[in-house]
Amino acid sequence: MKAVQVLGSKESPSVVISTNLSIPEPQNDEILVQVRAAGITSDELSWPELYRSSTRIPGHDLSGEVVRLGPSYTGALKTGDQVFAMLKAEADSGCQAEYAIVSPEEISLKPQSLSHVQAAAMPIPFLTAWEALHEHAKIQRGSSVMVTGASGAVGLCMVQIAAKVLHCNTTALASAKNHVLLREFGATKVIDYGDPAWDSTMEDLDAVFDTVGGEILRRSQDCVKAGGTIVTIADSPPPWASDYASPTTWNGYNNINQVFFIVTSCGTVLSKLELLIDEKKMSPIPVTVFGAELALDAWKYAGQRGKEGKAIIEFSQ
Repeated sequence: MKAVQVLGSKESPSVVISTNLSIPEPQNDEILVQVRAAGITSDELSWPELYRSSTRIPGHDLSGEVVRLGPSYTGALKTGDQVFAMLKAEADSGCQAEYAIVSPEEISLKPQSLSHVQAAAMPIPFLTAWEALHEHAKIQRGSSVMVTGASGAVGLCMVQIAAKVLHCNTTALASAKNHVLLREFGATKVIDYGDPAWDSTMEDLDAVFDTVGGEILRRSQDCVKAGGTIVTIADSPPPWASDYASPTTWNGYNNINQVFFIVTSCGTVLSKLELLIDEKKMSPIPVTVFGAELALDAWKYAGQRGKEGKAIIEFSQ
């Protein structure tokens, strides 16, 4: 089968296209999916799990069709089902390939109204946003929140869930060119992070959801009320987040609860997306699609700042 592989070391990775890899066989309760589209997370080149993988195939967001079930599988899926999934970070093989192995707890039926390329863009961003809002910040309906890096894939999902599902007063921090889209996605207020005094316009927020880190994260502390919450998924993590394997909490500034976490794969949460889309509370995020033969271009594009959509590799139908 055709697949993307990352060769070399973490310090000097090389993304290549291979064409002669074996199609994997599902074991136990595993599910073999013919991948129609796979998302790219450019930060994955720095993830240690990739370099421990036996296949060196990257990718954790996929959409495709069930083609074979493991001998011990007892779930509801059947061959021919259209599905999407987020593979766990520690999965031995990623999904940027014509076929991928998926575990039962990682997978859900694809929302019928989404194409495969649209669905492949959603798992990590949607799951991250859902987990941040519902599990780590425990945001209540009507709260005042801000999302930094709001025009990125995760940010766009956070804005929509906060504004349209939890009915929060939602501020989006992003470049001016993305403000129209963010208002369409539900943002109550939009701020240009190019404004040197952007943080002076915000105060007494219940929570900040940070996707950027660094100076943006530091300045966000002054926007949150005492006892409020900052949740960050920044790569690189803040210095106080020493344990990457589990959520880390710090109360070191103005009694603000600060949390860093890495998203957990969960097919049960993914299954919520279809209803949210049908109820017009979520919309697909913008994508830029590359054919499998252009996977190297897709990876270069994915590493750019200010890109127009999440990079998706589409495999032949």
